[in-house]
Amino acid sequence: MAAPDSPVTLTPEQIDALNTLLADARHDVNNNLSLIIAALELIKRKPDSLERMTATIAQQPDNIMKRLRTFSEEFEKKLQITKD
Repeated sequence: MAAPDSPVTLTPEQIDALNTLLADARHDVNNNLSLIIAALELIKRKPDSLERMTATIAQQPDNIMKRLRTFSEEFEKKLQITKD
């Protein structure tokens, strides 16, 4: 990652937009982690649900990575950060 060539000045609206992006990403990641926790709890209580819950658990890391990637791209765009 390369920082912008000159200082970046953000308006209050831009800061608010970045804060909203961060809040949305945090919310989505928390939802994915909650699904993992819920699936594991269900497996503990009903071991026969393991096969059904495995797919749910297995999807969550990819969902989290996609969401973080989207947030990073938006953040970099707003702050004019370029990739080397």
